[in-house]
Amino acid sequence: MTTDVTDTGLGTIRTGILGGGFMARVHRTAARDAGGELRAVATRSASGGRDAAQALGADRAESDAAALLTAADIDVVHICTPNATHAALALQALNAGKHVVCEKPLATTAEDAKLLADAAATGGRVAAVPFIYRYHPMVREARARVARGEAGDLLTLDCSYLQDWMLLSSDDDWRVRSESGGASRAFADIGSHLCDLIEFVIGERIRALSARTRRVFSERSGHAVDTEDIVAVLIETESGALGTLLISQMAAGRKNALTLELHGSRQSLRFEQERPEELWIGMRGESRLLLRDPAASAPDSVRLQRLPAGHSMGYQDAFNGFVADVYAAIAGAEPDGLPTFADGYRSAVLTEAVLASAADSGRWVEVAA
Repeated sequence: MTTDVTDTGLGTIRTGILGGGFMARVHRTAARDAGGELRAVATRSASGGRDAAQALGADRAESDAAALLTAADIDVVHICTPNATHAALALQALNAGKHVVCEKPLATTAEDAKLLADAAATGGRVAAVPFIYRYHPMVREARARVARGEAGDLLTLDCSYLQDWMLLSSDDDWRVRSESGGASRAFADIGSHLCDLIEFVIGERIRALSARTRRVFSERSGHAVDTEDIVAVLIETESGALGTLLISQMAAGRKNALTLELHGSRQSLRFEQERPEELWIGMRGESRLLLRDPAASAPDSVRLQRLPAGHSMGYQDAFNGFVADVYAAIAGAEPDGLPTFADGYRSAVLTEAVLASAADSGRWVEVAA
């Protein structure tokens, strides 16, 4: 089972949250589940902060981000603000001696992400990025089976992350504009999750890629758009496996359809985020659908199974498992698979490689280590 910080004997983790939207609510729920106390919230305005503090059940609202980042009674800061603000806020939090959980993308440039990863390492702070799909138990089961060699040599990958929340020209959001969301939208927002999951499960990195992007609407609700809606990527891994990735925020009917399918020389494995209780195992002679069950799972999968078999787990459970590991790490533990600022930097490197390839007619780009 995941570690509750109240079991460590080192006291309760005191939490502050920057932001008051959907992700702030998810972080709040996970922090409380891990035994943390939500001391303070801050948003772009004092009035917004008061509303968010009341909605999230925080002890108080701070007047601004600076006040929260320097508060003496906060151990860890959760950054749930627009992308372009992440790097500066995360660096301020680290410089103030706080542990940090920063929503992805960690930064809108690889250079800034590298500075943050280095600062976290130098300062000895726990600094994590919510690549939370690592925390589905059946993802850990797939990873364990790959590591044990049950799939054989990796041959190909067929992966996608599809949503439809930007399908209409009237769909608008701060993420569509680079000044607030960064140069990439679809890939940085959801393609980053997909690539992190691929590398985490297969245990090797994407060595090279070729990408094309598409922006369907030049404006949304009267606002100019300068980020992509759709990305198609060919990849080659370090072992020579080839893969196709499709990332779209305009796939009608698909709400949060992250799919990872790996084809090995012995077995294929398929995980679908919208069916998180299952792992499909394909073989030449037969195929199986493996259901989550702590009685028959790898130890790292069992660790994250908060409920018995037959009691469905989902997105919030995965997020809770991630934050529990963050807080356990703050208390001195070393949980396996915790995504850190180094992983956030890796994501920024991949994002820049995708944009560079797409800007040059899909030429193959070697991805920096």
